Amino acid sequence: MNKKNIIITVVALLLIAGLLLAGLTKTGARFFQHSAREKMTQAAPKPAAGAHQHGAAPQAQQEQAPQGPQTVEIPQDKQQLIGVKIITVAAKPLHKVIRTVGRIEYDERKLATVNTKIEGWIEKLHVDYTGKYVRKGEPMAEIYSPELVSTQQEYLNILKWSKQNSAQAAEAGSGSTLNQMLSRDAESLRDAVRQRLRFWDITDAQIRKIEETGKPIRTLAIYSPASGYVLQKTAQQGMRVMPGEKLFDIADLSSVWVVADIYEYELPLIKTGQKAAISLSYFPGKVLTATMEYVYPVLTGETRTAKVRFSIPNPGGQLKPQMFTNVELKINLGSRLVVPEDAVINAGTRQIVYVDKGEGNFEPRDITAGLSAEGMVEVIRGLKPGEKIAGAANFLIDSEARLKGIVK
Repeated sequence: MNKKNIIITVVALLLIAGLLLAGLTKTGARFFQHSAREKMTQAAPKPAAGAHQHGAAPQAQQEQAPQGPQTVEIPQDKQQLIGVKIITVAAKPLHKVIRTVGRIEYDERKLATVNTKIEGWIEKLHVDYTGKYVRKGEPMAEIYSPELVSTQQEYLNILKWSKQNSAQAAEAGSGSTLNQMLSRDAESLRDAVRQRLRFWDITDAQIRKIEETGKPIRTLAIYSPASGYVLQKTAQQGMRVMPGEKLFDIADLSSVWVVADIYEYELPLIKTGQKAAISLSYFPGKVLTATMEYVYPVLTGETRTAKVRFSIPNPGGQLKPQMFTNVELKINLGSRLVVPEDAVINAGTRQIVYVDKGEGNFEPRDITAGLSAEGMVEVIRGLKPGEKIAGAANFLIDSEARLKGIVK
């Protein structure tokens, strides 16, 4: 027990001695540090009274003096190592190429509808299937109409009456006023009935045939108003037709439309009269040239595009509606101040280029970018012709500038 107590007492004394030594060491260090500060303060020269008043102003002016733009320094050897290329800003001709997809559509100016202006029944159908090619003036159907037959008979009766009045007037002589009045009335009635027949699309040749034969035509032939293909046929053999009822739709495919979609941000560059190169995957190597005829005035909300229209000839009928085409528009934008796209750092709301100030110094500068085309970007504000900028590896320069806090 005595040995244990002795050991515990010795350990406790050692701990107390260590704590006292550590406290004395810290106190001594503070003491020496305080003494050194006092000596330095006493050794420092005290400024004169006037010097404090007049010397503070220049120092404040130096601190408040505006600093020039900060630059990033990249030595020449490091520029070569990281691949920095210096280019000169200059105005160059700029062309914008717009590529889009188009569809072949019917030329709406060459669509025609065949109908009738009288009530009747189709007795004979000359065009009996959809897709048949018809020529202008070719008969398409023959319609029997009781109303048309009665009008023709009325016309024949008026002709007969007119001839009788003319014969009586010739026998009585020119002095008979009654016969002259009757003859004029007969002429008026004949002209009125003839005009009614013309309104029903009875041709002058058919009217002459009625006059020559003295018999009404039983059926009225319906002729094609244009050359083209029958797109739709509602006429059937023996069916009853009413005035204005559509019987056939005809499309002339000697020329077709190409309708293409243009995005809304490209619309300011689009105008009628521009040339386009049109190609089809169905005809490899064949390129057609067309002129823009019309820009549609509305925008499609789902795709944010507007439609433009081209017209191209189709003499062989190889171009068929609903075919897809590739449309390429090359637009001359004139001479503009441009820099390569790789020379511009797009920092979200800012566009930054690094201007070469010489001796390895690069100045970050904000610019206002315009159109982009052919790998070049138009510079609206921020650069002048003749200035030199970093055209490659500028992202490394930008990283260095951000590390140094020059660009935030």
